[in-house]
Amino acid sequence: MSRLVIVVERASDWGSYYPSDNVVAAQDYLKEPIERDEERVQVINLCRSYKYLGIGYYVSLLAEARGHKVIPSVRAINDLRKRALYGLDIEDLNQKLIKFLPEGGRDTTDFGVLVYFGETKTFPCPILRLEFEREKVWQIAAIKPAGLHTLTDQQEDSFAAALDKFSKKLWRKPRARKVYRYDIAMLTDPNEAMPPSNKRALKSFIEAGKEIGIEVEPISKNDYSRLAEYDGLFIRETTALDNHTYRFANKAEKEGMVVIDDPGSILKCTNKIYLHDLLKSRKLPTPKTEILYRDDARHLAELPDLLGFPIVLKIPDGSFSRGIVKVETPEQLKAAADDLFQHTALVLAQEFMFTEFDWRIGVLDGQALYACQYFMSRGHWQIYNHGANATQKSGGFKTLPVRDAPSDVVKLALKATGPIGDGLYGVDLKQVGDRVVVIEMNDNPSIDAGVEDEYLGEDLYRRIMDEFLRRLERKRLGITD
Repeated sequence: MSRLVIVVERASDWGSYYPSDNVVAAQDYLKEPIERDEERVQVINLCRSYKYLGIGYYVSLLAEARGHKVIPSVRAINDLRKRALYGLDIEDLNQKLIKFLPEGGRDTTDFGVLVYFGETKTFPCPILRLEFEREKVWQIAAIKPAGLHTLTDQQEDSFAAALDKFSKKLWRKPRARKVYRYDIAMLTDPNEAMPPSNKRALKSFIEAGKEIGIEVEPISKNDYSRLAEYDGLFIRETTALDNHTYRFANKAEKEGMVVIDDPGSILKCTNKIYLHDLLKSRKLPTPKTEILYRDDARHLAELPDLLGFPIVLKIPDGSFSRGIVKVETPEQLKAAADDLFQHTALVLAQEFMFTEFDWRIGVLDGQALYACQYFMSRGHWQIYNHGANATQKSGGFKTLPVRDAPSDVVKLALKATGPIGDGLYGVDLKQVGDRVVVIEMNDNPSIDAGVEDEYLGEDLYRRIMDEFLRRLERKRLGITD
C-alpha cells in the first residue's frame, strides 16, 4: 500500500486546508531516520522554493535517496532552473499554444496561469506558473515553480481539488491486495492499427509480472507527467524518433528507470541508414546496398549496373513493410525515387533477394529468445501487403525452438545486436543457400499471442519480465555493469 507524505516549509502554509496526519514540516522530514521503507511512499514537496541546495531542494534530494517517489524530482528541479535546459520542450508547447491563442486574440501583451501537479504533461511539479508573452504570436516566456503560500483564496480551492485528484488512489480506503515489489509502466496505444503486441499478449505480460511481484500497468501518451511514479518502462507501441515514444524512453532513462526500449536502441534501430553503416563497419553481411542522395541523378542511373533489377528502395525509418518499393525498370526506378525523396534526403537501394520467408530472431540481453519464420503475403514479395486490393494483408508464420533454427542465422543475429545494446530486439534475416544476410533490426519487435509465443507460450512473457526483475534488483543494489 502506498503512503502519502505532504511536505511543507512552514506549518502556516497548510493553514487553509484540513488538518492531516500526512502533512509534515520540511525540517522534520529531513531529520527522519535514514532507512528504506518497505511500503511505497509518495512525497509531495510543497516547499516555498526549490532553490539549489535550499530546504526544498534537499527534501526532493533525500526523498530520492530514501527510495521515495517524489514530485518534483531533483531532475525536474534542475531542468526548471534554466530556460536552456527546458527550451526544447517549450518550443513544442509554443507550437500547440498558437492553436489556442491565435495572433491578436487578446488585448494584453503578457499574462500567467497556474498548473497543478504536472498536468502540462511535460514538467511534473506540484505548482507551476506559466508566463506568456506576445510579440507577433503568443509564446511561453518562462516556466517557474510556485509556492503554496503565494496562492489566492480561489487558487487554493483549485489546488485542493487538484491535490485530491492527484492523490485519490492514495487517499482511498486501503484494499486487501497483493503488494508488488516494483511497478512497470507499459506504454501502449489501443488505437494503433499494427501494434507490436496484441491485446492477449499485453494481458500475458501483466500476468507474468504478477507472478514475480511486478505490477505492470498499461499507460498511454497522456500519462507522461506520471512516468516518474514507476520503476520501469516497457514500450509496447511502435517507436519513432519524432513522436512521444522516444520522449517517454528518454525521460525514463533520465529518471533512472529500467527501460525497454531504451532511447539509444530506438535511435539506432529506427534508421536504416545508421544500421547499414553500423553493420558495414563491423563487416557483417547485408544485401548489396547503395545510399542514394537527393539530386544525384548520376548515381541513380548507375544503380541497374551496380545492383541489377529488381531493386528495392527503402526510406530510412519505414516499418512493417511500409516505405519500401520494388522496381524493375529504369522508369519505375526514377518515379519511385522521386516519390521517396519527397519524404527523406537519403534513400537505401538494395539488391532484391527473393525468399519464401524471412527469419526473425528475438534477442534479449544478448541471448536468443525465440525464432520465427515470417512468410511472404500470398502473391506478394513482402510479409505485409499494404495494397488496397490485397486479399491477404500478411503472410503466415512458423515459430520454432531457437535450437532448431540454423546456427548461422542465430549467430549472425547475436553479432548484429551486440553494437546496439542489451535490450529486446528482433533481427530480420534472409538465407539463400549458404548466404545469410541481415535485413534490418527492430528495437520494438512484434510479440503477439499466437505467433511469437507459439513455442514458448507463457514462458516467453515470463522471461521478459524476469529480465526486468533482474535489472530492477541490480539497480536497487547499486550494481552497475
